[in-house]
Formats: sequence, structure tokens, C-alpha cells
Amino acid sequence: MKQDLTARDVRQREIVPPDRLAACPVTVIGVGAVGRQVALQLAAMGAPHLQLVDHDVVEVVNLAAQGYLEEDLGALKVEATARLCKKLNSKIEIDAISKRFGRSMQVNGVLIACVDSIDTRRFIWQVVKDRVNLLVDGRISAETLRVLAVADEASRAHYPTTLFRAEEAYRGACTARSTIYAASAAGAYIVVAVSR
Repeated sequence: MKQDLTARDVRQREIVPPDRLAACPVTVIGVGAVGRQVALQLAAMGAPHLQLVDHDVVEVVNLAAQGYLEEDLGALKVEATARLCKKLNSKIEIDAISKRFGRSMQVNGVLIACVDSIDTRRFIWQVVKDRVNLLVDGRISAETLRVLAVADEASRAHYPTTLFRAEEAYRGACTARSTIYAASAAGAYIVVAVSR
């Protein structure tokens, strides 16, 4: 029996109206630990369109911390994430781009940066600062998370001050970089910023 899916979001409609969600197509750059969680949450909530950008493939080390499935091993992260998003929301349109973000790449008005390096964040900011309405930057290290939302003049002035030199970045042990629960929490805070 085919189910009517129009009520999929009925329990969140007063919190996240579907027209607001539909009005903000999202680009997610980086679908590792945090970006994957963001994409899955937005898909489950009923987002109609996502653009996923990442050049990487799923490796064994991505299973626990990033929530990839064993069957995803060797697959492009954008393709594996897109498949699961489609299982959560069969109506979603996904543009899966399996390459590094580049200067000429078209992006949506809402951009979520979930990348590993501060230099990459700086590059993304330089490229999109005048092209997006909202930029959300999710950062995690082990069990510490930080989410920065750039949506007005004050936040646009402040954000560049958070782009410190790469040499100043915290470098934890390889076995203490991230957890899926910290990534899920960061993803949730990012989705809150997008839904506002």
C-alpha cells in the first residue's frame, strides 16, 4: 500500500514551515562527519533540494566518526550521502558534485561549510561572501564544536576574525579527532541556523 507522504513534516511545521525550507536551497561543502549529518537531517526534514560538494571517498576510518555504512566503502562520499538522503526523502533533488570546491562553482543562497581546514574555510569565504545570503561554518575537534552563522553585516564583519592561521589550529591525535555524537550535535545546530 502506497503511503501519502504529504504529512511527513506535520510535527515540525510550526517550527520549520515547509515554505521556508523550500525557499532556501542549500549547498553543503564537505560531507564528512558534520556535513553528512547536516545533509541527512535536512533531507529527513523535507528539504526539496541539496547540493553536495566533496572530492573524497569513503574509507574504513569514516565508518564510526562519520556514520557511513560498510556498503559505502570505496564510494564517493557525495554519492553515498545522496543515496541515504534519497532513502530518507524520495522527493529530494540532489546535485552531487564529486570534486573540490572551486572559484567558478555555482552555489545556492545558503552555504554550509563543513571542511577540514581553516585555509579551505578562508578560500570559501573569499569566493562566496558576496554570493550567499547565509553561510554556516561547522567546526568540530573531538568533543568540542563551534557553529558560526553569517547572515548580517555584524556577522560578516566578525567572521573573518575567526579565520586564524593554519599553524594556530589545534592538532589532536589521529585517534581523537571526531565522534559521531559531536558531529550530530554540530549538524543539529547548523540545521537550526538554516531553518531560522
